[in-house]
This record gives sequence, C-alpha cells and structure tokens, in this order.
Amino acid sequence: MRKIGLVSVGRSDYGIYLPVLKAIQEDPDLKLLLIVSGMHLAPGFGLTAETITNDGFEITAKVEMLLASDTPEGMAKSIGLGIMSYAQFFVESRPDILVVLGDRFEMYAAVVAALPMRIPVAHIHGGEVTEGAIDDALRHSMTKMSHLHFVSTREYARRVEQMGEEGWRVTVCGAPGLDNLRSMSLFSPEDLEARYKLRFKRPPLLVTFHPTTLEIDEVEYQIDELLAALHISGMPTIFTMPNADAGNAVIRRKIGEYEKEHPNVMVMENLGTQGYFSLMRYSSLMIGNSSSGIIEAPSFALPVVNIGTRQNGRVKATNVIDVGYSRSDILSGIDKGLSPSFREGLRGLNNPYGDGHAAERIVARLKSVKIDKALVMKRFCDLPMA
Repeated sequence: MRKIGLVSVGRSDYGIYLPVLKAIQEDPDLKLLLIVSGMHLAPGFGLTAETITNDGFEITAKVEMLLASDTPEGMAKSIGLGIMSYAQFFVESRPDILVVLGDRFEMYAAVVAALPMRIPVAHIHGGEVTEGAIDDALRHSMTKMSHLHFVSTREYARRVEQMGEEGWRVTVCGAPGLDNLRSMSLFSPEDLEARYKLRFKRPPLLVTFHPTTLEIDEVEYQIDELLAALHISGMPTIFTMPNADAGNAVIRRKIGEYEKEHPNVMVMENLGTQGYFSLMRYSSLMIGNSSSGIIEAPSFALPVVNIGTRQNGRVKATNVIDVGYSRSDILSGIDKGLSPSFREGLRGLNNPYGDGHAAERIVARLKSVKIDKALVMKRFCDLPMA
C-alpha cells in the first residue's frame, strides 16, 4: 500500500484539497498520512483542525510551527521551526510521496524538510504567478524542489517546463477546488441564514483581503481605503478573515472596528468549504485579493473586484475587474460589477481552471508513477535555442 503524505496548513488549502483527500481515502491501494499544521492549529485562526476531523479524516500528525507574531521576522522564524518539526515527522513516518499545494510559507517548510530525505514531492497549483506577494518566490522554489507537478492550466504547465522541469513530470489536471462544485450540494439562502445567523435582506458583498507581503508598509492604507469604499457603497457585507501573513493583525483589527460601527456587516472566521461556496453563489459581488476570486468565482459567474497587485500574473476570466487601492478605484469596480450589463455578460462564462475532474487525474498519477531513481534524480531541461 503506497503511503501518500499530504500537508494542509489552513482553510486556504483545505477546501481545495477536499476532493483529493476523499479520492485518496477511498482508494484501497493508497494510505493517507494527513499532516496538519499552520493556521489549522492556531486559536486566532479558528482552530480549523476540528473541521478536518468532523469531515471524517484522521489526522496523522499535528506539526506546530506558527509563532504568535505578525512580523516578517516571525514568518521567517516560523519557517525554521516548521522545517525542524516536519523533519522529525518524516523520520518517524516517512511517506512514499508527499503532496503539497500552492505557495504558503508553512507549506514551503515541509518541502525543504523533505528535500534532503529524498522524499518525492508532488506539487499542486505550480506555475502560477502572484507578483505582489512573497508567495510567488515560494511557489517557484517549491516547483524546483518537487518531482511531480499538477497544474491547473496549460499556460502554467508551459511555465513549469520553462523552469527546466521535464515534461513527463507535469500533469494538466485543472484546479481541484472546482471538483467540489460538481460533487458538493450547496446551502439554500434559508440554510445559510439559519446556519450562520445571517440577517441580510439582499445579496451581500463577500470580502476577503489578505496582506500583500511585498507591500507590507502599505497594509494600513490599503485596508483603510477598502473600508472607506465599502462604507460609501452602503451594501451589506460579509468579511472572511485573512491568512497568517505578516500584516494580518492590522487588517483583522480594522475589520473588527468596522463591524462594530456597521449593523449590516458580519465577520466570519471560517465558513467551511460548503458554506463559502454557497455564499459565493448568492453574493452580489466578491471584493478583495483572494485567489478564490480568480479560480472558483468564474464557475458562479460571480463578478470580482480584484484589488491591487497580489494576484497580478494569474490567468483571469472576464468576471474579474482589476482595480487599484484607492477608494475611488474600488467604488468604480463595485459599480461596474453590480451593473446589470456586466452581470448579463457573464452568462455561460467558461472557467479557465478546469472541468471539475482534477482529483481523479491527480490520484491516478500518484498511484501509477514509478518511485525510483529516475523520479528522485531530476535533470534540468533547457529550452531550445532560438
């Protein structure tokens, strides 16, 4: 039985992983080693490890690594602590293949620990670009330390190969998060109201704003401008809270103060995948800088006001309205996204991130790939000379 280690560090990856987790768990030839770390174990981020066990998954190990800090130094030290903690787990329970996702610094630590131990790494969502965050460097570095690549579009596959990766290592599978939309029943508006105590009489704005880590000195200005635009709009608003990047405490504090002054605002630490997607279906507009606005929102034909540079470089469907950080830019985006003509133009929108069958492609490859010297010993493929 092949042991598949899988690292999950927060709600940002867990919802994407869900179809892959279920497919591994249901396969009689695979044994899931679920390694939980990062924000899942932090009280300030909702202790979402409980969600994992409630969903029926057994947690193999809990890797503590996050320091109670909101600074770049704290992030750097957390990475170091994570490398040591993951290394200890790999010595005790070595997986045959380690699955990681995306670009989080908590995930990066696991890949660094696996490298000297020659554990083959399978990386999901590589080849993408987010120019405004250090995540960009982490993601590309993880690509170079990985042995299998599961990418969401052909453009991203080309980019992974451009980094010298051999073509046979790359699988265009689509975005696993979209598999949820094919298999998961969503809540009705009445269910959402009862489950989350929502109290809005019209579809709300759904807002998620993370720190842009390469612009950390501007975080307070950026969140102040967003909140000013939301105040002027007068729309009912639901906030989901930011990740554990440096600068998140400022955003959290500002949102908390804003909620107290606005009765038509609610703040949710963790809606869960089913609740979050259900809310995306019924919201009037999505605002912020979350990757979910780029990857999942097109499947709902949901207009997205994408603020700033954090998602610069990603493939975007026509539902995405890119704006700057000023309140006037954000208000212009809100007006455009709420206009009937813009919404009408999104009918039948094709999501460039896949067809909802990513998990089966990923698991088929994890099962079939031969674990040998050829997998672990990588060679750099140069591009053809012009």
